[in-house]
Amino acid sequence: MNNLRATLKISLIFIVLQSCLYCNLPAQDTVNVIPAITRKRQFNPVPLKATMLAVAFPGLGQVYNRKYWKIPLVYAGFGALAYSISFYTTHYNDMMKAYQDFIDKVPETASYTRFVRIDPEEYDPVLHPETYKPSTASWVEDGLLSAVDAYKKYRDLSYIGVAAWYLLSILDANVDASLFNFDISRNLDLALYPVMMPAAGTSVAGINLNLSYKF
Repeated sequence: MNNLRATLKISLIFIVLQSCLYCNLPAQDTVNVIPAITRKRQFNPVPLKATMLAVAFPGLGQVYNRKYWKIPLVYAGFGALAYSISFYTTHYNDMMKAYQDFIDKVPETASYTRFVRIDPEEYDPVLHPETYKPSTASWVEDGLLSAVDAYKKYRDLSYIGVAAWYLLSILDANVDASLFNFDISRNLDLALYPVMMPAAGTSVAGINLNLSYKF
């Protein structure tokens, strides 16, 4: 009887030890699954591509750089310049015709009377040869010619403005692409403050610009 009890105790101890041993062993058929972390790909525009798109069609460079708020500004500039060209071209043509009508000595061509605000009897040698004043006629002729030159000047400047605005939109697209991911670090500091500067034995007020970078 005592032998049976001893045998049962030994068997029980053996079973407990074996269970503990299996609990400490790592499972062979388990796989540690680490969830993949998805990261959004950073957009890096290519300056050359942005420039070529802006050259091909105004505003495409800004679309490529994802600066959509600049597109209305680009076309607002072109629209204003187009209106300026139309305005000055129309007035240039009208004043040129008026000037030509005034000097051609033909009574049927008198479009200049729409622009000269004084009585034609005082300045028109064709319609009123007996009452006109040569000095007034010369003054009117000079005024018409000056108006022609002024409208021509501003029309030409408007054309130059179109070319300049086109180049500016290209430059903006290139710079935007180049500085798209520019890191403005807190280590970079720009300070502007007044200082006293020596000048010929005395001191004068000045401005000091200090640019520093902390490593």
